[in-house]
Amino acid sequence: MPGIRNSGALALAGIVLAAVLTVIGHAGVSDLDPVSLTVSDYAVSDSGEIIHVAMLLLAAASAALIPTLGRLRPPGGPRAVAATRRAVGPTDPTAGARAFGSATTDGAAGHRGRAAEWLLAVWAGGLLVSGLVPTNPPGTEMDTAAYVHRYASVVAFLALPIAGWLLAARLPAGTRAGRWLRALTVTSLLLAVVMAWSAYPGDRAYYGLIERALILAEVGLLTVVAAYSSSWSISWRPASVTEPERLG
Repeated sequence: MPGIRNSGALALAGIVLAAVLTVIGHAGVSDLDPVSLTVSDYAVSDSGEIIHVAMLLLAAASAALIPTLGRLRPPGGPRAVAATRRAVGPTDPTAGARAFGSATTDGAAGHRGRAAEWLLAVWAGGLLVSGLVPTNPPGTEMDTAAYVHRYASVVAFLALPIAGWLLAARLPAGTRAGRWLRALTVTSLLLAVVMAWSAYPGDRAYYGLIERALILAEVGLLTVVAAYSSSWSISWRPASVTEPERLG
């Protein structure tokens, strides 16, 4: 489907550009410590506006991916069910049970797909709020805007890995994209736990470094989804699924 591939390619270009802008935004600041201070701290520095632009661009790239998720077919979709019905014929006593099982699986996959869409929208919305509502400068007391920024970021960072896991479950078994999505999801969740530890009992030790590792993992996850949408044959049905031989 050209529309899906175009959306995936557009999202991929936006992700790459956002990453480049973030690096440029860091390079323009010399008096802050990236090991202890967050990307948001850099964004409120004198030359940090480019990082806000990068966050908004990443939110837009993420939003561009949402329509592609609903149009991708899960494994065992309607075409596979129809092929099974044609192959076994109406006289097969197990055909109804198999068709029911396939329909049930397809329905569950559809629910996962819709949940993934919503979670990706939450991620994009969290990024949008974080980009529009800056945090407080380092060393100053947090105000309402800073709390809005913090919790929008927390929600976004948690939503994306869950969306990635749901999407990995819909990918054909054994695909490289599915393995990467699962690995990056687990990595993101582990880093989120480490970051929570650093924020409270850990006295913010290596907080900025941990946050950047988390961002790298989650942007990598998003990149896998965008690359899969833009460059693969856009069918979530495994290539090995073929019509079974007719009985009799």
